[in-house]
Amino acid sequence: MSQVTHRELFPGVWLRAVHTNKFKSSYLSITLLAPLDKKTAGANALIPEVLRRGTAIHPDMESMSAALDELYGGAIEPMVRKRGETQCVGFIASFLDDAYAMKGEKILEPAAGLLCEVLLKPYTEKEVFSAGYVSGEKANLIDRIRAQINDKRTYATQRLTQEMCKYEAFGVDKLGDEESVSAITPESLWQRYQELLATAQVEVYYCGSAEPDRVAGALKQALDKLPVNQDRTGPDCDVRVSAGPEPIVAEECMDVSQGKLALGFRTGGLTCWETDYPALYLAVAVFGGTTLSKLFMNVREKLSLCYYASATLEKMKGLVLVSSGIEFDKYQTAKDEILAQLEAVKRGEIEDWELEGSRRTLIGACMSTLDEQGRQEEFWLGQTAAGLEESPEELAARLEGVTREQVAAAARKLELDTVYFLKGKEV
Repeated sequence: MSQVTHRELFPGVWLRAVHTNKFKSSYLSITLLAPLDKKTAGANALIPEVLRRGTAIHPDMESMSAALDELYGGAIEPMVRKRGETQCVGFIASFLDDAYAMKGEKILEPAAGLLCEVLLKPYTEKEVFSAGYVSGEKANLIDRIRAQINDKRTYATQRLTQEMCKYEAFGVDKLGDEESVSAITPESLWQRYQELLATAQVEVYYCGSAEPDRVAGALKQALDKLPVNQDRTGPDCDVRVSAGPEPIVAEECMDVSQGKLALGFRTGGLTCWETDYPALYLAVAVFGGTTLSKLFMNVREKLSLCYYASATLEKMKGLVLVSSGIEFDKYQTAKDEILAQLEAVKRGEIEDWELEGSRRTLIGACMSTLDEQGRQEEFWLGQTAAGLEESPEELAARLEGVTREQVAAAARKLELDTVYFLKGKEV
């Protein structure tokens, strides 16, 4: 069994420690949570990439690699994520757990020290970031932004959210945009870095065999150079309760062989903070969240209208996003059938095997989270961004009690807000 604790190390700096003997490695992450904003998203995404290039003590990748090798081949990777309308930037680190050190030496303290060195003691030139490191990582980030169009399925969902949330922070890409990244200088990035360190809520995560008090001590010491601020900005998310009077329809032509149809629904303000959230979670699973769902079994398998069709829930924003791949001429038929399947869920026309199969899939996903450190860290980061303390086990228990009627009632809150269609140039 694992023990999960959550405590404040400094004002606005929190440690989530999962005490367990289940794994041979220790998992450590530091995440700065900042409001998602078009003006700062690109710079925020760039900061961890530049920081990872070198520190004042280990000024390049070669010396950083040597330092990690001394910790039994540990790893530190930059990370940029989006949770609701919060941009989460920082690092994920993995090290051999103390319990498996060959000479019984402590690994946690030097590992925490190295991770916080990457965050707080950057390599500088002329008292700002290295121009070479900034230039190189800017080019890499711009390549990543441009490359998003190559995965048409993901691109279609991204374009759907951009159209749907055009005037909301959720519509901002976690990587920022090419124009703002291109304008970044070593001086402007250094200024943004100082602002981020001073104002963002900081979430530290640990999973391993060390006692929580020892972990807290190690991290307090490693983070002692972090600016003190009694008013760090916590995560927030603006939820639009209803869709507009008519769905937004956006079409785009591209040289593609398969159409991408994406539909966005508002949940009537039903989010992860509501008591009936598990009913919504299960409703989306029945609709399109599993291989037993109505979209998969009917629209894809039985009617062969889609190459794929699935639905995902944005639990903090109150959105359900449907993604499908179709023949260009099947647009209206596929769209109508997707909406018809949702209507069936709203009417409670759900077979026992559909309901229980979806329930077991979601509960299984909750419980399997406990078997992977990375998935646990992802789960708890999402809970932190939402200000929630419910564990995977507690969510699974709530899912057990959801009835067919509750699933239908949650589904009835869904309203179509936006339709996005990516089609071929010849159509």
